[in-house]
Amino acid sequence: MASKSTRRNFLIASVAVASGVVGCKALQENSSTNAAPPKTIPEKVLGNTGVKVPIFGLGGAGQTPLSHKGQEKEAIALIERSLQLGIRYFDTAASYGPSEDYLGKVLPSQRSGLFLASKTDKRDRDGAWRELERSLKRLKTDYLDLWQMHHVSFAEDLDTIFSASGAVKAMEEAKEQKIIRFTGITGHHEPDVIAEGLRRYSFDTTLIPVNAADKFHPRPFLPVVLPVAQKKNVGVIAMKVPAYGRLFKPGGLDGMQQAMGYSLSQPGVHCCIIAAENIKQLEENTNVARAFKQLDAQELATIEQKTAKVWQDGTFFRVWT
Repeated sequence: MASKSTRRNFLIASVAVASGVVGCKALQENSSTNAAPPKTIPEKVLGNTGVKVPIFGLGGAGQTPLSHKGQEKEAIALIERSLQLGIRYFDTAASYGPSEDYLGKVLPSQRSGLFLASKTDKRDRDGAWRELERSLKRLKTDYLDLWQMHHVSFAEDLDTIFSASGAVKAMEEAKEQKIIRFTGITGHHEPDVIAEGLRRYSFDTTLIPVNAADKFHPRPFLPVVLPVAQKKNVGVIAMKVPAYGRLFKPGGLDGMQQAMGYSLSQPGVHCCIIAAENIKQLEENTNVARAFKQLDAQELATIEQKTAKVWQDGTFFRVWT
């Protein structure tokens, strides 16, 4: 592994070579004199980072070609369309199959205007560093805006991460060297673990499930994590917003307007990331984000009630670790 003094220079040089051969169809199309500028997605300041991010970003895993091998053409088309629509927050992870590679084929030419986030599920310093270096090479960038501890599920994970040789050391070193701007912790299994992680370390963000069905789970995320995050002004990013579409089954929500509206209307939630199966779905989700209006208490209660009978199917991911 590269030493502290040479790692950043090595990464910059590697990225410069790789980025030189990457084109961006989306950039070319947007630069046309006949192209209308994309409509604006509302923005919020992401907690104590001081950075404004769109309230809606593109997720790099799940029911999307971004995380599946053999779908490069579809993935690139999706990413290019995202840029045309004005999306500039992209979320991925080292473990999301070819997701980082696909993003790295399109995003470099617009890198300075983007908020790019990735993750590592390694709990030790050296393992985390190796994944960070690999992520940067795949994404063809010399820095991440946000690097996150991925799916932290158990108290034992925290003990390892915060140990003398734990992954948090890699985060601190990478931040000191300006290879990452901000740090985060993610999880969809146990809210107490995420809350404790926020108490034990000054993470800049947390990525957690925020949907109406989670209210009915025996251990819901919002009442456990949000008070800690708000007290420390941590940026809160919502995931599992439509629960892979399961909240739209008969007896559930009417559509993405309710799902996204619910998540983004929660006090202390700054933005959400949602994957897209295809370009049509991406465009529909973007339109919902553009039209977002804060929902009142009665509207939120109505949406919650719509998930009362489908909450188990809508929180299936809670068993994942």
